Amino acid sequence: MGVEEVNGTSVSQGTSAYGSKEATPEDNSTDSAPSKRMSLHLGHLPERKEIQPTYPRTPTRVDPNNPPWPAYRGYHEYSFAHATMGVRLPTILGKAIDDTVQTLNQLSDELEIIDLVECIRRMGHLMIDLSQNRKLRPIIDDGEGDVALWNKEIAKYFQGKDFMNAPWLFAESYKYRRLHECFSVSKYWKDYDVFSRQKCDTFSRSADAVFELSSRFAVPITYDPGLSGEKRVEKQRFLFLELAQVCLWGNSTDLSLLINMTEDQIKKIQSTGGENLAATEKNILGNQLNQLWDTVKEVKGGRIDFVLDNAGFELYCDCVYADYLIQAGLATQIRFHGKRIAWFVSDVTGKDWQWLLNSMVYGQLFPNASEAEMESLRQLGKRWKKYEREGKWIYEQHPFWCTGYTYWDIHTEAPDLFLHLSKSDLIVFKGDLNHRKLTYDCAAPANTPFDVAIGPLATFPGAPRVCSLRTIKSDGVVGLPSLEIAKQLDKDEPGWKISGKYAVVLLSEGRPGEKVRFA
Repeated sequence: MGVEEVNGTSVSQGTSAYGSKEATPEDNSTDSAPSKRMSLHLGHLPERKEIQPTYPRTPTRVDPNNPPWPAYRGYHEYSFAHATMGVRLPTILGKAIDDTVQTLNQLSDELEIIDLVECIRRMGHLMIDLSQNRKLRPIIDDGEGDVALWNKEIAKYFQGKDFMNAPWLFAESYKYRRLHECFSVSKYWKDYDVFSRQKCDTFSRSADAVFELSSRFAVPITYDPGLSGEKRVEKQRFLFLELAQVCLWGNSTDLSLLINMTEDQIKKIQSTGGENLAATEKNILGNQLNQLWDTVKEVKGGRIDFVLDNAGFELYCDCVYADYLIQAGLATQIRFHGKRIAWFVSDVTGKDWQWLLNSMVYGQLFPNASEAEMESLRQLGKRWKKYEREGKWIYEQHPFWCTGYTYWDIHTEAPDLFLHLSKSDLIVFKGDLNHRKLTYDCAAPANTPFDVAIGPLATFPGAPRVCSLRTIKSDGVVGLPSLEIAKQLDKDEPGWKISGKYAVVLLSEGRPGEKVRFA
C-alpha cells in the first residue's frame, strides 16, 4: 500500500489524515467476518448494593418538585393524595358546576347568562383535564397579579407533569387556580365564589355552638378587683388554653369546656381546670400549648397575626379567640390573612370576612333563636366591627397565599410579605392546608422538629415566631415527641392521619428582631 504526504504528515493510502481507515468496497461486504467481542469476568468485585437516597435533601437540592423529604403524589395509592386527586377533587368540581348552574337558572339578563354559560363550559374542560389526568398547562393571562408566578413555577419545575405525578400539594393548588380562571376571564363573573353558599350554610347550621359562644363573650370580660396578680394570670392562662383549643378544633370543638366568667365558674376552673384541659389535650399529639402561652405572655401588648383557614364557624371561633387576646391585653393589634380567591372550598376570602361580621349584626340567619341570643350575637359583632374601625383588627390578603409555592419560598418569591410578617410578634397558622404549606407536605419522619420542618421560615434572619394550630387531615405529620407514637397509631388506627381526630400545636421561636436580608 502506497504512502503519501498530507500537510507534511506521512500516512498510508486508505487511511484518513485523522488516522481512521477509509472505507473500501471490501469493508462493506456482507461476507466480512464479524469482529469478536471481549468479555470481562468480574468475579472478584464486591456485590451490588441498594443505595438509598439521603434525606432530608440539602437546601440547594430542594425545589417545588423535590421537597426536603419525598413528596406525596397522586399516583401513590397508599396516600390520601391518591383519593384526593382521583375522587375528591372531581367530586368537589362537580358540586361547583352544580352551584353555578343553580345561579344560571336564577338569571334573567341575557348577557350575564351567556357569560356564565361560558364559565360552565370552561369548568367542563377542567373536569376533563382532571379526570383524564392531562398535563398541567400554563395559567391563561387573566389579568391577575399571580399569573407570572404560577407560570414561572410550571415552566421551571413541572414541564410535562400531570395531575397525578406532580406533587399533590402543587397539583391541588393548581386545580383551584384553574377553577378561578374559569371565571376570571369572564366579563360579569370575575369574583364569583362557587363555594359561597356552602360556607354560609355551614355557619347558619351551627346555631347552638354560635350562641354558646356569643352568650359567654358578648359582655366584655372583667375580673374581681380584689384578685391578686398571680390568680388573675392563672385565670387568664386557663381561658387562653381553652380558647386555643376551640380555635384548634374548629367545628369539632367541645364548647361545653368553655367557661362562664362568673365567680363560681372561675373557682371551678381553678380547682378542676387542669383536669378539663388534660381530658381534651389527649389527642394533641405534638402539644406545645403551654409554650404558646409563655410566648404570648412574653410578647404581651404586641401584634399577633392569624393566617386563616376555614370560613363560617371556624372563622367565628378564631375571632372569639382574637377578641380575648385584645381584651386581656395580650395583643394590641390582630392581623387576619385571608385568600384573594375561592380556595380549597372553605378558605376565608374578603367577602367571607365581611359577611360574617355583617350577618352577626344585621342578619336573620337563625329564625328559631331567642331575642336574647340574637342580641348577644349582635353585641359581639358590633364590638368586632369597632375593633376594625379602631385599627385593632385588620383583614388583609396577599397574592402569595394562593400560589403553588410552599411557605419555604416566602422570602424568595414574596419578600414584601416576608418583611411584613417579620414585624409580627407571633404568627398563628390555622388548619391542615397551612400546615402542609409550612412543612412542604412531604414524608418527613413524624418526630422531625417543627423548626426543621418549616425550613427558612424558622432559620432566615428576621423569621418571626410561628405557631401551627392543626387538626391532622392528611399524610404529612411532624413535631411528635417520638416515632413510636406514629407507629403505634399506624398499627391501631390505620386512618388516623385523615380522621381529624388528632391534632398538633407546634411552635418555632424563629429569629425575631434580626435584620432581614435578602440574597
